[in-house]
Amino acid sequence: MFVDKEPNMAGTGKEAQTSISAGRGSQDSQGSQTEAYSAPLHRKLKSRHIQMIAIGGIIGPGLFVGSGNALHLAGPGGVLISFSLVGIIVFFVMQSLGEIATVIPVSGSFTEYASRFVDDSLSFALGWAYWYLWVTVLANEYNAISLVIRYWTPVVPQWGWILIFWFIFIGFSMAGILAYGEIEFWLSLIKVLAIFIFFIVAIFISAGVIGPQKIGFKYWHDPGAFADSINGVANTFVIAGTLYAGTEMVGITAGEAGNPRRAVPRAIRQVFWRILIFYVGMMFFIGILLPWNDKGLISKGSKTAASPLTIAISDAGITAGASLINAVIVIAVISAGNSSLYVSSRTMLYMARNGKAPKILSKVNKAGVPWVSLIFSNLVACIAFLSVSDSAGTVYEALITLSGVATFIVWGTIGVVHIRFRQGLRAQGQSIDSLPFKAMWYPYGTYFTLAANIFLVLFQGYTAFLNPFSSTDFVINYILLPVFVILLVGYKLWKKTKWVKAFEMDIWTGRREEGALGSAAGNGLPGDKDTESKPKQGIFNKVKNVVVG
Repeated sequence: MFVDKEPNMAGTGKEAQTSISAGRGSQDSQGSQTEAYSAPLHRKLKSRHIQMIAIGGIIGPGLFVGSGNALHLAGPGGVLISFSLVGIIVFFVMQSLGEIATVIPVSGSFTEYASRFVDDSLSFALGWAYWYLWVTVLANEYNAISLVIRYWTPVVPQWGWILIFWFIFIGFSMAGILAYGEIEFWLSLIKVLAIFIFFIVAIFISAGVIGPQKIGFKYWHDPGAFADSINGVANTFVIAGTLYAGTEMVGITAGEAGNPRRAVPRAIRQVFWRILIFYVGMMFFIGILLPWNDKGLISKGSKTAASPLTIAISDAGITAGASLINAVIVIAVISAGNSSLYVSSRTMLYMARNGKAPKILSKVNKAGVPWVSLIFSNLVACIAFLSVSDSAGTVYEALITLSGVATFIVWGTIGVVHIRFRQGLRAQGQSIDSLPFKAMWYPYGTYFTLAANIFLVLFQGYTAFLNPFSSTDFVINYILLPVFVILLVGYKLWKKTKWVKAFEMDIWTGRREEGALGSAAGNGLPGDKDTESKPKQGIFNKVKNVVVG
């Protein structure tokens, strides 16, 4: 039965017009309500935004503050080992994710891939685990800012700073995706420049050009390169996992990118160098500037904590520099808070729109912002207020451990999803050569990632079994494992989900036609500015592309 598109205008009097107007108003109201629950996110992120978000995602306050805890637990040699090994894992995780996210750029990212390529129950458990990870990271940011700000003034109570930044974070996040991209671009640029300046200053301090003495590698000999032998290395694996968390954010931003086929591969290819420069480089320099038993480093029982960068610069007599580093840490907190809310809200939005979370969380405003999920995630992150009534250092370590274990679970699942994606392509007769980005060293890198993350999930908490057995550490280190299994099995039994067969996989939904990406999107079409011949780059531009994008 077809309905005439034109209204019946027989009798075009005032009553008829009023009736039609009222009917349309009612339909518009209902339509706007429905649209709020199903409206798509805006695809306004540019390539430069994706590049800097990829950097900002791995340079948070954890790198400036949490690195001190890692040095305290493992020593300079131990921390280099743990961060280098986890960095290798991250590299292959990003290769796996990049291959899928480039061809199927959706905001649900690997949570949606798990549903389409493996089992909907895995998607349910993974989505909640990933959302929890980022809410926990956000709580860490609140705890970190309350610790760092105390360097300047203890006048404002800890809960006061948490409350102030709660409103700052939610305000930035409500501004829309383009504003988020711009804010993150400039904040990340400041962080990158600050780290490079610190590296230069660290060289001068170590050489004795700045400060009262020449340091060199004396702290590698006294108190030593390792704080607690293999136990210290094991304890810092989970810290490394938490601090590296955010690299996979590129997969989620792909869903709101103007041209993921260009932006995502560029970000993925540069991950290795950024890990080497920012993380391994940072651990190397703080390891030569400070002994692992320095009393200023964050540890259990500490009520306040300072950044190892702040301590090193203060010890060298650069008081103004220490304040500047603290200011950079505040900027890092704002950036990381933005990122945490961005990822947690987008993950919850996908969950809500697919029946895995309350429907109310799927509402999006006219600016394309999932505002209900934003507020919900930020409210749950108020667990940071626990630090007000407990030792800040103890709470910080517990939150770091919980989010670190969740990170390993997520990374391992990305490996499973990638393996299944390749099986689906093969079963449906699709050529691997048609992929715009192919993971390096597949399948070896992907299987290594899966095995390594399983090992880290089980190994990271083994110190709880040492004599004497610590029931508290055991619960913190392993509680997420049974919770994840309960979520997976419970949802599977409740919804009676089935394992997705390779030939039935949906490997098409979400793909964007290359010609629809826009003339300025870098889609490889004739006349595209990104694909036209460019002048040969100098060494400065090559370094800039690796570091900044």
